[in-house]
Amino acid sequence: MAELGVADQLTHGPLNAEELAARCGAHAPSLRRVLRELAGIGVVRPAGADRYALTEEGSALRSDVSGSIRSSMRMLGEESFWYAMGKMPDTVREGNSAFVARYGELYERLARHPDISLLFDDYMTARADAFTRGLVTRYEFTDVGTMVDVAGGKGSILATILRANPGMRGILFDLDHVVAHAGELLAAEGLADRSEVVAGSFFDSVPSGGDVYLLASVLHNWGDDDAVRILRNVRRAMKPDGRALILEVVLPDDAEPHLSKDLDLRMLAIFNGGSERSRQEYAKLFALADLELGEVVELGAGASLLQAEPI
Repeated sequence: MAELGVADQLTHGPLNAEELAARCGAHAPSLRRVLRELAGIGVVRPAGADRYALTEEGSALRSDVSGSIRSSMRMLGEESFWYAMGKMPDTVREGNSAFVARYGELYERLARHPDISLLFDDYMTARADAFTRGLVTRYEFTDVGTMVDVAGGKGSILATILRANPGMRGILFDLDHVVAHAGELLAAEGLADRSEVVAGSFFDSVPSGGDVYLLASVLHNWGDDDAVRILRNVRRAMKPDGRALILEVVLPDDAEPHLSKDLDLRMLAIFNGGSERSRQEYAKLFALADLELGEVVELGAGASLLQAEPI
């Protein structure tokens, strides 16, 4: 349903299987069978003979609505991600990602395949939406002059924070192929005069002089040694009274169900070394980079903001 854009095609009213197949570029008899199952799980509903309408639940798969999960579903079904989860038994047997063995490192694969990279960027933007709303309403930025968004992708989080804090400037920092068009997004948001785009690798260095360094869904991609290397580069770059903000889905210490436990298995499948971490585990990483854990703010949607300050 996500990949074929079924929800978008049903936005303006019911269609029959033939009409929908023509609009989606699909084989009508096959799509009819899919629609029958989609109706069974409640994302479309019958609306007459061989006609189907979108339900409220199904509307979340439209591409043009706030909180859309279409890009998330498409990313989970992308060939290499699907392979990674299917090969989880091999990963657990060997202790190394079957994904990496077949496709190479994720970010190298994205650099080689711009179409997948665009889908991944859309997925990360959609995933960050709920976290970002919590970030701008639950964390105080009024004393921040310049924020550096480390590995900030296309700049959607930075743009949201800058809009909510008119006195702040921002620096978007990420790999060259990631930020190639980020300036256009920031300009379209009317933020060109308050933002700067810098290309580079956080394993080498990060832009210096920021009051705050945001790392949103960054450290969980890396093993402890690499995560400490990133944090040390941030520590060297920040002002003496600066701080780092680590936005992650933090593992709880108990056995209750939590989003982080599902995400941790996806990290296991896709990365060699990447993992979700507990608050105590982050505190240990910070200490190795001459930082200490300060305030922790719950952002909602399972995410937390951990503030790290120079020792």
